[in-house]
Amino acid sequence: MRLRRQLGLVFALALGLAGCARRETPVERGDRTQTFLLGNLSEPNDLDPAYPDSVETFRIVMALMEGLAQYDAKTCLPVPAVAERWEATPDQRTWTFHLRSTARWSNGDPVTAGDFVYAYRRLLSPRLAAEYASMLFALANGEAFYLGKVTDFAQVGAVAADDHTLVLHLSHPVPYLDKLVCHFAWYPIHRATIEKFGRIDDRGTHWTRPGNYVGNGPFVLKAWHPNQIVRVTRSPTYWNRGEIKLQEVDFLPVEDNATEEAMFRNGEMHETDTIPSDRIAVYERDPTLRGFLHKELYYGTYYYRFNVRVPPLNDVRVRQALAWSIDRRLLVERVTKGGQLPAGNLTPPDRAGFTATAAIGFDPDRARRLLAAAGYPGGKNFPHLEVLFNTSENHRQIAEAIQQMWRRELGISVELLHQEGKVWVDTMRQGNYQIARSSWIGDYLDPSTFLDLMMSTDGNNQTGWSNAEYDRLMNESRQTVDQQRRYALFQRCEQILADECPLLPIYFYARDNLSRPELKGWYPNLLEVHTYTGVSLETAGR
Repeated sequence: MRLRRQLGLVFALALGLAGCARRETPVERGDRTQTFLLGNLSEPNDLDPAYPDSVETFRIVMALMEGLAQYDAKTCLPVPAVAERWEATPDQRTWTFHLRSTARWSNGDPVTAGDFVYAYRRLLSPRLAAEYASMLFALANGEAFYLGKVTDFAQVGAVAADDHTLVLHLSHPVPYLDKLVCHFAWYPIHRATIEKFGRIDDRGTHWTRPGNYVGNGPFVLKAWHPNQIVRVTRSPTYWNRGEIKLQEVDFLPVEDNATEEAMFRNGEMHETDTIPSDRIAVYERDPTLRGFLHKELYYGTYYYRFNVRVPPLNDVRVRQALAWSIDRRLLVERVTKGGQLPAGNLTPPDRAGFTATAAIGFDPDRARRLLAAAGYPGGKNFPHLEVLFNTSENHRQIAEAIQQMWRRELGISVELLHQEGKVWVDTMRQGNYQIARSSWIGDYLDPSTFLDLMMSTDGNNQTGWSNAEYDRLMNESRQTVDQQRRYALFQRCEQILADECPLLPIYFYARDNLSRPELKGWYPNLLEVHTYTGVSLETAGR
């Protein structure tokens, strides 16, 4: 008890809650200047809205860019952004978006409907290899253009009727399109900037560097020092700049959970991305620390990918054995300890009105029978396998627990490998792995945001797995606006995933992190997306 009291006192001193004269901490300076110091877990792969690779990268892109609609800060439902209003035809196949005349790029140019059309042409260009290109397959002929079956983009269902009217013709009804267009895949792009630094479908050009970046969001890019900081400053041209209270946001890419928590204690960060699992109980028990800890629901699933192109993972029985030998309840209770729920399927339960009935459970006897049927009784002669994860103490602890379960229940040994975040993402994209830690956070509040992931044409699949029946069911779900019928089709898709095991579901997310009390307007929500509108730093002395 004495140790906890002493820790609380030290923490209070470090955060400026008590104590005598000393140097101003970065947090205190940020409070004074409205500079938000945000732990952002990993270095962004790029700041191009065509292919962010993580929630953390999207968080930065959302500061720099804006789409037709935006996520509400509390509900994640769509609210007007560049488009001030929109309407759909009764069959949900034609949507018209009316753009506000005050929307501007950071160089002062007006944002027009043509900027959206150009962005969609770019995202659907096969050479760009955008992982989210399939999200625009909802457009009439969008998939055909991506596959080269249609070469004239004028035949794709994105039309600038005039500078302030964008008409989207869809290949199938999409009653949730207003949710969909909040996603970065639907953001506009500044054509002159793209073409100044390369072709429309060049990837990784210097247009995203400070001094070159032209965005239409609430902030502009001021600095980007890899693995140190991405700094954005308040935009003077943003149409809603009067509601932007922050002057600056510093995104701090700190992959090590313990380092991030120490930075928070030392007054170097207003909010962390996460917290080491073994520190959660410390904060919960100590009344001086408890107020900093936040535990929220999150629309996401933590899982392992199987590369089904490589043996022995090309044998469904091996994948099933690995999946059925994991005690997920023990993992969330003894390892992650943050309120997560054991996951036996891909789509999180009780969100958006859908809960999957198919599930992979913990049945070690079944797992051993499956492994024996695959030719490895008791793990005998089982080949070398590697489990890849991005560098993080939490990921390491989970991987070690699963490694022990496989050794105990199946008699097999696996090697654990870790890579820095950007390298890990590229390794999975190239398919140079056997088993890889992964996760999916919903892009919008509908089960399709998870189930689309495993379609053969989805750039984020990255397992080598494809199933014609699965694709057929998902395509059929797109042809109906009947929610009950859609959900019945989704249930069948979840059953296919449970039977074939291209993924090993582990847990459904609960987000645990640390946040300062002066941070206002930064609301928890299921998608963990934040618009920066109305966000401020308020201290008692202000």
